[in-house]
Amino acid sequence: MAAAAGGAGQEKQLAPALLSFFIYNPKLGPREGEEEKKILFYHPNEVEKNEKIRNVGLCEAIVQFTRTFSPSKPAKSLHTQKNRQFFNEPEENFWMVMVVRNPIIEKYHKDGKPVIEYQEEELLDKVYSSVLQQCYSMYKLFNGTFLKAIEDGGVRVLKERLEKFFHRYLQTLHLQSCDLLDVFCGISFFPLDKMTYLKIQSFINRMEESLNIVKYTAFLYNDQLIWSGLEQDDMRILYKYLTTSLFPRHIEPELAGRDSPIRAEMPGNLQHYGRFLTGPLNLNDPEAKCRFPKIFVNTDGTYEELHLIVYKAMSAAVCFMIDASMQPTLDFCRKLDSIVGPQLTVLASDICEQYNINKRISGSEKEPQFKFIYFNHMNLAEKSTIHMRKTPSVSLTSVHPDLMKILGDINSDFTRVDEDEEIIVKAMSDYWVVGKKSDQRELYVILNQKNANLIEVNEEVKKLCATQFNNIFFLD
Repeated sequence: MAAAAGGAGQEKQLAPALLSFFIYNPKLGPREGEEEKKILFYHPNEVEKNEKIRNVGLCEAIVQFTRTFSPSKPAKSLHTQKNRQFFNEPEENFWMVMVVRNPIIEKYHKDGKPVIEYQEEELLDKVYSSVLQQCYSMYKLFNGTFLKAIEDGGVRVLKERLEKFFHRYLQTLHLQSCDLLDVFCGISFFPLDKMTYLKIQSFINRMEESLNIVKYTAFLYNDQLIWSGLEQDDMRILYKYLTTSLFPRHIEPELAGRDSPIRAEMPGNLQHYGRFLTGPLNLNDPEAKCRFPKIFVNTDGTYEELHLIVYKAMSAAVCFMIDASMQPTLDFCRKLDSIVGPQLTVLASDICEQYNINKRISGSEKEPQFKFIYFNHMNLAEKSTIHMRKTPSVSLTSVHPDLMKILGDINSDFTRVDEDEEIIVKAMSDYWVVGKKSDQRELYVILNQKNANLIEVNEEVKKLCATQFNNIFFLD
C-alpha cells in the first residue's frame, strides 16, 4: 500500500510488508544433506530451495547464538536496515519466523533518480511479535497443536495442515494496520444492566437444557461479548476469529436484507430473524450440508475437539460448541432453529431497547478533549475511543500514527517492570500522552491541550478516571 505525496521534492511512502514466513523444526533434519526436512512451511513457496535452506539455517544460528546469553529466553527479533525478523517457539523445537520489510520513504531528486530510505525505527517489536503469536493461536484453534498433527499422521499431515491454513491466513495479515490493540488481543464487552444480563443467562441455560449435546456457549451482541463458557485464552482467539473474519463476511448480505427475511414458522406462526452463520444455508433443502468448522480448545489439558455452530438473529449471535464425536444432523439444525430463532429474536430486541434507554440516560456528550485505550489483563476487557474501526485490513484511528507509536513505546516500558507506574509524554504535535499501569490494568490517554502543564494534565486524567472508570481503582 503506497501513499504518494506530490510536489517538487516528490516522495512516496511504502508501508511495512510481509517478505517471508516460515516454520521449521531443527530436530527433523539434524544431519548434513537433510536440511530441507527441517522446513515444514515456507512462504513465498516460489523461493528457490537453497535460499529456503540458507534462510532457515541463518535463523537457527541466531537462535543458538542468543541461547548462550539467555538459555531460557532466546532471540525474539533481529533488526537489520531493510527488514526485521521475528522469532517464536510456540511448541518445543517448533520455530515460527516472520520477516517484515521496514517502511520505506522513496525520494526523487531533480534528475528523476529515486533514493530509498528505510525507516528502521518505525516498527514496534511488541506489536509484530504479538501478531506472530496470534498466527499460531489461530492455527491451533482450527487444527490443534503441531505435535498432535505429527501424532495423527506424521510430518506429511502437519505439512498439509500448515499449507492449507497459512496459505489463506497470511493473505489476511495487513501489517500496516497493526497497533497496540494487537498486543492486547483483548475482548470488547457489551455494557448491560442486571435484568437483561439475567435474561441472557436464563436463555443460555434453557438452550443448553433443550439442546443437551451443547458443551459450551458464548453470547455476543454488536460484535461485543456478553457471556462465555470457554476458558479465557480460548475465548480471546475465538472472539478475534468471529469479529475479524466470520461476522464481517456476513454483514453485506445482511445489510442488503437478502439473507435474513422474516420467516413464518409452523408452531404458532412465530416470526424470527434467526439464521446459521456456520452450517446449512437452507434448512428446507433436504440435501443441505450440515458441516460445521471444528475448533480445538483446552489444548494444554483435556484437549477437546468441538463443532462450532454460530447462529445469529439481528445483532445478537450465539455460539454453540458440541463434541466433535457427535455429527449434527439436519433434524438437529432444524430443531435448533425452531427453538433458538424466536427466543433469540425477542432477546435481541430487548437488548437493543435497553441499550438505547441507557444511551438516552447517559446523554449524548459532546466530543471530549481526550481519547483513551483501556485494557484489563485479568478479564481481557478492552475499550478504545481512539479506534473508530479495527479490522484486519483497516485500522481507522482518530489520532496520528506518531501518537500510536508513542502508546506502543509506553506499553513496552510497562512490560519491562512489574511495579505500577505512570508515564507522561509531551508529543512534538502539542498533544499530551499519558500511560497508567495499576494492578493488572493499563490506561492510555491522549489529550489535546496545547497550553496545559503537567499538573493540569494530571487533573484531566483524574477527571477521566472518575467519569469513565468510577468503579475501577487506579493508584495515584
